[in-house]
Order: sequence, then C-alpha cells, then structure tokens
Amino acid sequence: MSEQPSEAEKKELLHYLTGFVSENKKQLFDKVIQNRTRYLTVVIEDLFQPHNISAVLRTCDCFGIQDVHIIENRNRFEVNPDIALGSSKWLTIHRYNSGKDTVLNAINQLKNSGYRIVAATPDINNRTLTEFFPDSKTALLFGTELQGLSQPALTNADELIRIPMFGFTESFNISVSVAIILHALTEKLRASAISWQLGDDEITDIKLDWVKNVVKRVDLFEQRFRSRKNF
Repeated sequence: MSEQPSEAEKKELLHYLTGFVSENKKQLFDKVIQNRTRYLTVVIEDLFQPHNISAVLRTCDCFGIQDVHIIENRNRFEVNPDIALGSSKWLTIHRYNSGKDTVLNAINQLKNSGYRIVAATPDINNRTLTEFFPDSKTALLFGTELQGLSQPALTNADELIRIPMFGFTESFNISVSVAIILHALTEKLRASAISWQLGDDEITDIKLDWVKNVVKRVDLFEQRFRSRKNF
C-alpha cells in the first residue's frame, strides 16, 4: 500500500497541475477558496427528486459551503445537471448508504468531527432561525418536504430550529429552506470574530480536487509528475 503524500508533496503537485489551468480560472479558484467554509456543513436525508438535490448543491456552492453530506436510505443520490449547473464538482460530497443505520452513522461521524447537529423542522415550538447563532461547528440537517426528517434524525439532533413563517403553507421547498438558513447563518458568521475559513492544508486539498476537475487527461500529467519526483 502506497503512503499518503505529504503536505509539501501535495503543494508541489498542485503547483505543477495549476500550470495547465487558464489564468482566469486560477484567479477564480483563489477568489472562491477564500470564502469557502467547513465551519457550516449541510446534511440532507433521503431526498428522492434529483432536481431538489441539485438545487441544494447549487445553493451550497453559492454560499461557500464546501461539504455536503447525503444520507441515502430508500433513495439513491442523483444530480440533475441542468439545475446543478456543475456545482457538484466544486463540492466535497459525502455519501452514507451502507449498513442499517445510515442516519445514525452520518450523525455520529459528524459529531466525532466536532459538529453540533442542528435539525431544521417547521415545529412551532422550536427556536427560530433569528434566535440561533452557530457558536460552534454546525451541521444543518434537512429532510424531505413531504415527510420531513426521520425520527432517528430528530432524536439524535442536538438542537431543532425553524424558519419563521406567516402564511397558510406549512413548509418551504427544501432548496428554499437551505437557502434561507445558509443566507442567515453565513451572514452572521462573516460579521463575527469566529474563524470560519479553511486551513492551509484544506485549501491545498480542495484546490487539488478543483484543478483535477478542469484539466483534461489529468491522470496522465499526474503520473508523469509522480514518476519524475519518485512519489
């Protein structure tokens, strides 16, 4: 089994592969990465319509959320390219689809990574989005419009929040809910003194993924680089 490359090796590889990227794209990568965050992450449970999943991915990318966690119970994750508009290739997507307790598996992994699990539900008794502040790393958990979140998801969440609503309809579309909550919380974060930005090592890893997504025949270039450097 080959050893994992060191941070110095990854940075050297990134520098090499970036040479095959246009100047405009490099500048865009540098601009976007400064506003990326893993302080907030989004978890979606068992969405069954590709256009809803795709709209959520697009929303996450627009608000600078890097990681999206997708729990697949009955429904398999699929992207509608006409709605996602390529957003999925800029995100780090984590899928949970093995074992009996996919919800608990996802929640436990996030908690072990230091995240507070905050479930979005329309229950009138929950704290409102206006009242909530993410004073620690926060994983925002969303369910389907028809069924909402499963009972295991609700039971194992650390907190429940709701979006204030004043009409006859009891819930927003899932992508609208994600957009409203991310807008509110990212605005609060950016106005705070919290260190929500990515670390240097995370920036290297993510930019490497981005570069590999845009360079044609990148495997050939990477193999050539590694053979020259003996790693």
